[in-house]
Amino acid sequence: MPITSEEMARWCHRLSGGGAAPRRTLEEYIEAIPRLATLGDLPAGTAVLVRGDLDVKPGPRVGDGDVRLRSMRETIEFGRTRGWKQVLFGHVGRKPEGSLSAVARRLSEILGAEVELISDWLDEQRVSVAGAASERIAAAAPGSVLVLENTRRYAIERVLWDASADDVEQLATPLAKLANEMAQKVARVYVNEAFSAGSLDSSTTVVPAAMERVALGAYVAREFDGPMRRCLASSFVVFSGLKIDKLDDLAAMIDRGSIRRVLAAGSLAMALAKATAELDGRRFCLGVAEDASHADKPYYIPPDRIAQARRLIENAGRRGIEFILPVDYVLADGRIVTELGASDQQFDVGPKSSELFERKVGELIAENRARREGEPPPVVFHNGVFGMFEDTRFENGTRRFITQLKRMTDAGIEVYVGGGEGGTALEQYGKLDWVTHCFTAGGTVLNALGSQPVPYLVALQLASERLAS
Repeated sequence: MPITSEEMARWCHRLSGGGAAPRRTLEEYIEAIPRLATLGDLPAGTAVLVRGDLDVKPGPRVGDGDVRLRSMRETIEFGRTRGWKQVLFGHVGRKPEGSLSAVARRLSEILGAEVELISDWLDEQRVSVAGAASERIAAAAPGSVLVLENTRRYAIERVLWDASADDVEQLATPLAKLANEMAQKVARVYVNEAFSAGSLDSSTTVVPAAMERVALGAYVAREFDGPMRRCLASSFVVFSGLKIDKLDDLAAMIDRGSIRRVLAAGSLAMALAKATAELDGRRFCLGVAEDASHADKPYYIPPDRIAQARRLIENAGRRGIEFILPVDYVLADGRIVTELGASDQQFDVGPKSSELFERKVGELIAENRARREGEPPPVVFHNGVFGMFEDTRFENGTRRFITQLKRMTDAGIEVYVGGGEGGTALEQYGKLDWVTHCFTAGGTVLNALGSQPVPYLVALQLASERLAS
């Protein structure tokens, strides 16, 4: 179903939140997109383009560093048993020179079947699928699995990352050409089985526009239908990290109305602490994090973010939401302080903060024990780490709190970890079975629960809408 440049321009504007379409809830996006089972009528030999979760670094054996690849197995086997020719594509890392050769080899091991890697599959100057690549796909036997080389080696995959509304008008023609080329020369059926692919990559957000059928893969659909929906009911949120824009996500999560407690650390907590102090008429120094000469650093917290934090706290206060914030901090030289000086920077929460956090977890556990029969258990969502945990000097806050996840799970509380650094810390200091569920992607989870919709859900919903019209 070819798409014109004009249609592509409107498509991209809607991807970025523009256009006349109403904003949908996560549940509405999920319910609007077909599932893998709806493709069960495709005959053997049908080419199916699968946007895969290929951004991994496989270890020496199956099971090492390849959880995302293994999450795709159910979808791939669904297609193999029906004789589809599945063409997987996606990226590895952010650098264009990265290769999916190791990924293709690991997929061969996981599936017990040959997986062919196709290099140089796009003539970027013409925005055209290379004839040799198209011919290899056409000649592949039913049940074959092929992988297109790293999509990010082509600039057109990355053009929407920083595109403005004006840029979209110029990009619409080459993007429409890309989508149409993929539909005409690779496959007309598209499955998204890339849970972690939350960026505005063209393979994720543009290519579905020209497809005749689209669907969510088995794993992605299961993540959204189950754990993600449960996270929407979180009453206790543990939120941390270096990026201050997480304030946007926290505000959106609070607006859903289920959150009763927020335990915060990192830059997020620093902004909330300063905002709280200002509302109380007290002084609170953020150290170098509020020094304008550090504005180019990721830890810098600008004044407008403090103002946003004040609004968030005032709004949450009207709802009776409790904020649990650090009371001491570990500095670069290892000193532990309760107040930062102008030249200080916090790298971890201190021991008194950990004690406070553990006490608050205890209160949640006591409330869970006292809940009435038939009432559901509390839901806890944990995202991020408490400091620069990759440095052993600043890992203690994160390490101590990971044990609290097990403590809550053992008490019958549902605990969900948002992937990313939080998932890495869980694997490093604990075990995956210490929690109810650990997602395989951090950014996607924050998009889904936070202030921005997941781009690939928007694209698949738009594709479904276009095909139904």
